[in-house]
Amino acid sequence: MNGKPAVETAAQPIRLEGFAERDLYQRREKIYTRFVGGLFQRLRFFTGWPLLAGYFALPWLNWDGRQAVLFDLPAREFHIFSLTFWPQDLWLLGWLLIIAAFALFTLTTLVGRIWCGYTCPQTVWTAIFMWIEQITEGQRHQRIRLDQAPWGFEKIRRRSLKHAMWLGVAALTGLSFVGYFTPIRELFVDLLTLQAGGWAAFWVAFFTAATYVNAGWMREQVCIYMCPYARFQSAMFDADTLIVSYDAARGEPRGARSRRAAADGGLGDCIDCTFCVQVCPTGIDIRDGLQYQCIGCAQCIDACDQVMDKMGYARGLIRYTTAHALAGGRTRWLRPRSVGYAAVLAIMCLALLYALVTRSVIEVDVLRDRGELYQRAENDTIVNQYRLQLQNKTQQPMRAEVTVDAPLPMTHSAAAPVLLQPGERLDLPLTLGASAAALTAASIPVTIRACDAATGRCNLERTTFLGPRH
Repeated sequence: MNGKPAVETAAQPIRLEGFAERDLYQRREKIYTRFVGGLFQRLRFFTGWPLLAGYFALPWLNWDGRQAVLFDLPAREFHIFSLTFWPQDLWLLGWLLIIAAFALFTLTTLVGRIWCGYTCPQTVWTAIFMWIEQITEGQRHQRIRLDQAPWGFEKIRRRSLKHAMWLGVAALTGLSFVGYFTPIRELFVDLLTLQAGGWAAFWVAFFTAATYVNAGWMREQVCIYMCPYARFQSAMFDADTLIVSYDAARGEPRGARSRRAAADGGLGDCIDCTFCVQVCPTGIDIRDGLQYQCIGCAQCIDACDQVMDKMGYARGLIRYTTAHALAGGRTRWLRPRSVGYAAVLAIMCLALLYALVTRSVIEVDVLRDRGELYQRAENDTIVNQYRLQLQNKTQQPMRAEVTVDAPLPMTHSAAAPVLLQPGERLDLPLTLGASAAALTAASIPVTIRACDAATGRCNLERTTFLGPRH
């Protein structure tokens, strides 16, 4: 109408005002975290350090003359205190992993990423490395100045001490991890005397390097880019999930002010001190809203509460809360998703407990010998030959009794009890015999039952008895 085209042509680029260009492959910016104390950091201390102490101490504990927790892969024996598991019990491991996944889902639905902030190994080990960095290189501003300073004796000394302590913790971590699969006392002596096998030394060095790199150098990048939990957590969040949140209605508009002028100027409670950003291990600003990088460690809560105390304001500008509570509503803890997860988790835990209590203490396998399907012996007796395999799945000697259940009278060669040592696997020849006149079919179902004479707990294996066709 005014002689101008109504639509931009392809030759004319469209410019969007107010949008800054951003490099998707930008270099990582180092995060200098500020140390902060407080209620939630003390809570993190009492949740993370016991798990850490247990990780390092468990391989060194003895139980009944052997290592308390040992996953002996060459012997295919997995010892956990008084319990011994075998390859036949690997389904219990799968069941346990499923339970762990549902426990994580239930926890996330209710209280967000509490696992990440308080007990995740990456978080705990990173906290150790950051503590070492603090005691060797100083507080946040001192570390910034040290990075910017030219190389000299003091900088080399501090850096060398830091990396030496990092490598010490990493080496102890690698040794402890391999010690769960190899007797750790022998492994420790072999490493000191340079007598360790090639594979043992390789895996200790591998996990040492992995700990050193992950906790010392990569840190938040593991949580942000490598951990899949950060990506699918949003599928389990809803408006009633407990998360770390900034109360924008109370804090905005933010702005710096003196303590005397705290109530003047029409500003919110946020004084824009950025302490919440400086203490964040992933380097985010919680005031921008919920972000997948947030691990729920609550360091920003403790930092903000301390600032509020100094300003004379009420605590809780940043706090654990829900989207419904921030909007003035009521948080619903009992909702279909949380109840469903909790119910499934309870059922699976009870099923696993039942499986552990009723787990067979003796393993029995029946294999038919190669050759003739059956033989005709004296007195018109039909004979079948088998190979019977018995295994004691306990840590005590066992007297095993073998019985045969069949729909007709039948003799067998394993009538005497067999003594099995702890973990012993024994192969026995087994001969079954029946009168040809009593056979009603060419194939008779037979159940071989092996029982512990002391406890009466049994296991069984089904097979067939073959005879001539009628």
